[in-house]
This record gives sequence, structure tokens and C-alpha cells, in this order.
Amino acid sequence: MNMKRLNSLSRLVLGSLLLWACMGPVFANDPLKDPSKAQAAAPAVGTPQKAKPISTAIAADPLESFNRSVFTFNDAVDRNVLRPVAGAYEQVTPSFFRKGVSNFFGNLGDAWSTVNSALQLKPKHTVENLMRVLVNSTFGILGVMDVATEVGIERHTEDFGQTLGYWGVGTGPYVVLPVLGPSTLRDTAALAVDFKGDWVALQDDVAFRNSAYVLRGVNQRAKLLRAGNMLEEAALDKYTFVRDAYLQRRLSQVLDGDLPDTPDDDPSNDSGHGPSNDQVKSAQ
Repeated sequence: MNMKRLNSLSRLVLGSLLLWACMGPVFANDPLKDPSKAQAAAPAVGTPQKAKPISTAIAADPLESFNRSVFTFNDAVDRNVLRPVAGAYEQVTPSFFRKGVSNFFGNLGDAWSTVNSALQLKPKHTVENLMRVLVNSTFGILGVMDVATEVGIERHTEDFGQTLGYWGVGTGPYVVLPVLGPSTLRDTAALAVDFKGDWVALQDDVAFRNSAYVLRGVNQRAKLLRAGNMLEEAALDKYTFVRDAYLQRRLSQVLDGDLPDTPDDDPSNDSGHGPSNDQVKSAQ
């Protein structure tokens, strides 16, 4: 199957998903709809992380005043627009539809993860991500069904920001982007490359492309509804909580979860088993 036919089939599948979204109210009372399952993939905000607290998180935020202003704007947009829309979307679409949307876009993400795994010289991750794309695109109706996970092929999510971090590019200051949310200078610069690797961004049909963006964004926000509620209840300072959680998560992603257990100033951490202090600091 050549790339032109594959692209046409992908658009056909996504078009079908968009049509299902428009017909969502028909399924509002569907007995198969189980909202609790839509939250299964949402990260548990209160779950302890393997990574130790990042002592440099606050020091890495010289733009805090600006960031807090953007964070307040984003929070207002989320509270008044995104969260209500995501809640309505969850109510009018069956759980199997939302799962299919997540799987479809996840399969597209696996293709870009394959490229970044290769750029990071990780042969095992590269092969597994590639196998996921091939299996799900072939047997999972272009990714609508996640067959690869069912047969035990692990997903390794990578983006170009992680690739830069892998090769020693520091994060730079913490930045909050309008609508997009938490980031760093490195990850913000990497967005231009990630954009080029996004299948949706490559579509020429503006209406189709924008509809796909909206569907992906609303579906992702719906997955995080319960986590967002937990954040509202648990965090005394939402800004600080989100910032520190983001920085810690990104460091863990760059180091593939292999974070040092010894303090940063402990020379024994440079034993050659796992990342050295210099690796940790460059990733931060």
C-alpha cells in the first residue's frame, strides 16, 4: 500500500470518527457508555512518582510572574470553555468511541515516537514503536483498535524535546504557553519540529485539519476530567503543583525513568551505573 492510499484511508477513518462525534447525542443513553472507563488513562495526580523531588524546580522559573499570568488565563479558558465542552462530549459519546479516538491519535503519535527513538539511538524502543504502528495500522483499522498493547508490544512515547534533552540540551527556563500549558524553553523550541511530525498538521484540507485538532483536544481533555477535579481539591497552589509535576515528569521522560537515587551532590552517583550528575543537570 503506497503512502497516498494510506493517507487517504487515514483520513477516511478520522472522518468517520468525526461523524460519530457529531452523532454523539444519539448515543447519550447507550447502555455501553461507561464514563468511568474514559478516565482509566488519566494520570493520577496524587500518585507518588518514582522520581525524587527536583530541588531546582523553583530556581528554574525566573519568568514566574509572567507564567502565573498566562496560567491564570489558561485556567479561565479551561474552566469556562474546555472543561464544559469536554464534559458534554463525554456525556454524549459512548466510551468505545472515545477509546477509538484515543487509539487512532495514539497510533499517529507512535509513528513520531519511532522517529525520535531512532534519533536517540534506542534500537529496542525504535523497533517496538515501529511494530506498534505496523500492527495497529494493519490489524487495528489504522489504529482505531490498540491490538499492539493487547499482544504485549510496549509503547515508548518520545518527542523532539526529549530527543534534545537526550543529547544534552538543557531545558532553559520554565515557560507557560497560552492554551498549550506548561513547557520549557527547550520544549517550546522543539514544538516546531514536533509540528512537522504531526500527521494532522500535514493535512491540506483546512476544515478537516481543524476538525481533527478539535476532536483530539476535546477527547484528551475529557480523559483528564477526573484528574483535573483531584487537582482542584488537592493543590493549595495549583501553579506550583503543576510546574513541579511537569518538570519532574519531563526529567523522568528524558532519562526513561532511570533517575538517580542519591543526592545531586553525592559523588557516588557518578559510578557509571545509571545517569551521572552531569546527565541529570543537562536534562534539567
